[in-house]
Amino acid sequence: MINRYIGADIGGTSIKLGIIDEEGNISERREIPYRSMEEHPDVMKYLIKGIRDLMDTCGQETGAFSGIGVSAAGCINSVTGSVADNGGNIPGWSHTEVVKTLREEFGIPASLANDGNCAILGEQWIGAAEGFSDVLGVTLGTGVGGGIITGGRLLEGSRGYAGEIGHFPTHAGGAHCICGLDGCFERYASTSALTRKASTADPDWDNGRAFFEAVSRGDETAKAILDEWITDIAYGIAGLIHVFDPQIILIGGGVSKQEDLLISPLRDKVLSMVMPDFADGITFRAAQLSNDAGIAGAVRYLISKEEFSNKM
Repeated sequence: MINRYIGADIGGTSIKLGIIDEEGNISERREIPYRSMEEHPDVMKYLIKGIRDLMDTCGQETGAFSGIGVSAAGCINSVTGSVADNGGNIPGWSHTEVVKTLREEFGIPASLANDGNCAILGEQWIGAAEGFSDVLGVTLGTGVGGGIITGGRLLEGSRGYAGEIGHFPTHAGGAHCICGLDGCFERYASTSALTRKASTADPDWDNGRAFFEAVSRGDETAKAILDEWITDIAYGIAGLIHVFDPQIILIGGGVSKQEDLLISPLRDKVLSMVMPDFADGITFRAAQLSNDAGIAGAVRYLISKEEFSNKM
């Protein structure tokens, strides 16, 4: 009998849910837009109701599932299964005891991990990094997220905080970041950073689509802005390559669909910055799971914890 799990991905505005079996097959996807419902939403209330509704719709009792894996935005303590003091952009999210609450509510195993870490686990399990043991994932969005897998295992650190690649300084004395530091990677490599630069040059370039259309038309100003942005991304990735020596670099986020305009020139810049031995054989790809990455990775995280416990 194949074990089935519920995967949940809690983002800044909605919760994505799905049923996933131990082989990575995903079914019965749901999305709950909780942020628009209340000014200060109780995220756990929406998560528990969403899981209950999913079970009811599928005609399944709690006991039919082997566990619940949760991926969540914010600073996540995966050891305690709770949200740390820095809960990110979700109101009232800090200090939420996610795993304890789910175990008490449903009586089955549960786990919690950072969304960037879960996304890269999902990609390694059933996505673009399948078959690779050393993976660096970089997600370019409003901020910069990511995850690191080394020797086949997710790098978590002592509490699960590792992998916050958006908040290591790449530009000494640079722009102030919301985390309190100056010159953080995400202040230069995020799509928000790109939009800030682009809209300053032309107010019509206040979104990615309009900007990349200008680049595709051959607008020289847009091309120069894009080149500068890619260089800023390359600085950070080159440094991470020298630290972790990955086999593959995965670029996530909606902008990763720009294969010719982003992935290819980024690869060329990064390879020109790293030492030759590090550049040899390294692969660059766009992430491919999109909205499924978080729920898949959350379940894979839970399964890996269970496998580790069984070996002890």
